[in-house]
Amino acid sequence: MGMCEGFPCFIRPRRPVQKIYALILMLGFVLAFGQGAKAQDEMNYAVQANILYHFTRYIDWPLSGKSGDFVIGVTGDTPLYAELQRTMKYKTAGGRKIVIRRISSSANSFDCHILFISKDESRNIKKILSTIADDSILLVSEKEGMARRGACINFVVVNDHLQLEINKNNITDRNLNIASELLQLGKIIN
Repeated sequence: MGMCEGFPCFIRPRRPVQKIYALILMLGFVLAFGQGAKAQDEMNYAVQANILYHFTRYIDWPLSGKSGDFVIGVTGDTPLYAELQRTMKYKTAGGRKIVIRRISSSANSFDCHILFISKDESRNIKKILSTIADDSILLVSEKEGMARRGACINFVVVNDHLQLEINKNNITDRNLNIASELLQLGKIIN
């Protein structure tokens, strides 16, 4: 692994970690001031999409995952899919085009870098885990308890604030590296 400014390249943030803080605080601000349920959901998905984009900068994939398009897969029927399409339209990850794909949780393989498991598809986590086996895929979910059941990072809303549950062991098991700055933003789950 190369060195960047005296640090392993995956640790050196390419964007200030304060931007992730700002995204999380923005969601908390909107939720705290009583937006309607629909507005809360829309804001939640917008924030989740932006945070997923920032994961591309704070997670390091093995060399084998650093060619071709950067693919974010989405399982289930969730508004996050459309939000990701909008958010990622002109963005890149490591100089590669970001592609958003809808993937069935019953697929025989998941050809993606990040797989978002919607709340309604979380019941299929065991099948998803057996399908991806040793693949270097960052599993991100949005249902309570999923970080303990195999997800790498889980979005949860606690007291009207979006929080990240991060299972470092699950990330390491997927042969991924996570920057310490991202670890500091979430609750560590084992």
